[in-house]
Amino acid sequence: KETGILVSCSDYHIFKKMKMTRSEVMKKYLETIDLAFEAGIVPRCHLEDITRADFYGFVVPFVRELMNRSKQAGIPVKIRACDTMGYGVPYTEVAIPRSVAGIIYGLQHYADVPSECLEWHGHNDFYKAVANAATAWLYGASAVNCSLLGIGERTGNVPLEAMVFEYASLRGSLDGMDSTVITEIADYFKNEMGYHIPDMTPFVGRNFNSTKAGIHADGLLKDEEIYNIFDTKKILNRAPDVIISKTSGAAGIAYWINENYRLEGDKAINKHDPLVVELKKWIDAEYENGRQSSMTNKEMEEKIALLSNGTLVR
Repeated sequence: KETGILVSCSDYHIFKKMKMTRSEVMKKYLETIDLAFEAGIVPRCHLEDITRADFYGFVVPFVRELMNRSKQAGIPVKIRACDTMGYGVPYTEVAIPRSVAGIIYGLQHYADVPSECLEWHGHNDFYKAVANAATAWLYGASAVNCSLLGIGERTGNVPLEAMVFEYASLRGSLDGMDSTVITEIADYFKNEMGYHIPDMTPFVGRNFNSTKAGIHADGLLKDEEIYNIFDTKKILNRAPDVIISKTSGAAGIAYWINENYRLEGDKAINKHDPLVVELKKWIDAEYENGRQSSMTNKEMEEKIALLSNGTLVR
């Protein structure tokens, strides 16, 4: 059995929230954790707001005492370092308590926390959630707290899908993880829960591997590797896509048709195909008349059915 115990550790929380002194709050925390040991429960201690705490003056002495009591009880204690306000930074040159590397190193070497009992909990207030989480891994934290799509308090937590690819980048392998499930998760959130995923969100957003630029679409027609970060069809079950707009050009239209109508090999069309030429005239006219939005799939399909006399229908 295991339970989470909040042990807020910055002076903001100790003095202003708890209305206690450091010694009083440490005594209170230790009493609570002792009760968990007595009940045979593994405590997971959440060091809230560690990136604003007196690391050597409060955190290290407190955690060292925790580890001593853990040894006496014969029960492990897990330490969760919580960057509650997102102040942590991944740069090794930065002083504690802002340095994620310094915090993780210090908890291991000055407070005797074994790597397997150490985890990181980050927030994305300054766009550093993923970088900080990876730094925590590299400096010895065995676990990183994540949430699906990064959903969480304020600006969110560390996205699970981001850390899947961070893991693969660091280890050189997915180690058996089925990354295509990431797309299934995103589809479930959108279609079943009505959750809006911002279009530009890496790995799960609509525009993640889509382009509106004709020069990019032309590159995709020639070789997908030119403008696709990896084999997104294989790894995420998402083929690269083109969103038709005023900048897509003939190449973008050709790619869109080939992809959406599954035209391959000899059946694939190029940007000089008469159908593409006529579609481009129609699209150009739309934008010349003041259109601002991208062309929808439905509009494209209806126009293609009309121009092809019904020979191309999805």
